[in-house]
Amino acid sequence: MTRKYYVAGLALVLVSFAAAAILYPQLPAQVPTHWNIHGQVDGYSGKWTLLAVFPGIMLGMMGLMAALPWLSPRHFEVESFRTTYLYIMVVFVTFMTYVQALMLRAAWLGQMNINKALMGGVCLLIAFLGNVLGKVQRNFYIGIRTPWTIADERVWNATHRLGAKTLVVGGLTGFILAMAGGGPWLCLGSVLTGTLVPAVYSLVYYKRLERRGELT
Repeated sequence: MTRKYYVAGLALVLVSFAAAAILYPQLPAQVPTHWNIHGQVDGYSGKWTLLAVFPGIMLGMMGLMAALPWLSPRHFEVESFRTTYLYIMVVFVTFMTYVQALMLRAAWLGQMNINKALMGGVCLLIAFLGNVLGKVQRNFYIGIRTPWTIADERVWNATHRLGAKTLVVGGLTGFILAMAGGGPWLCLGSVLTGTLVPAVYSLVYYKRLERRGELT
């Protein structure tokens, strides 16, 4: 059942590599790979980076996420939510494929509004992650890992149920702002708010349980 997630990830890697290989002869020797906060190119790399680096990073990410379950200590395993864990892997690989597509487009066709496209993608990434956050069980690798969520399973579960809502709202709000031409700091503010609210909540809820003497 879980094999389909690895197949999907590998398919995305192949698509990324194939797209770069097809466009490779038409790309300039130096391609834009970094933009400043104003959307202006301030960094270039050899075009080979689009052919090798991004697919390599995707493969490395998949390999790491395949190894992490084996490294998990007892009581913090990812087996109980493996499907969600692998879904998150595919979401990240999809995002990397999207970022590479933006760079290929910028290198092939020229200047574009990279901030709008990239921030929109980041915000959608957060929303898609938030959509399954409530299914993530206590572990050391993914999720809202504050000292208080790691220390108590009830705090973890309550925090992630709240975080699932705030990240979806924050991500979708940031996406709408990005599409409407809002500045990157405004979009990031929306995403950060969605992240910080559950983090603060984890402290408040933990201290509430501590005062009641209900911590295990």
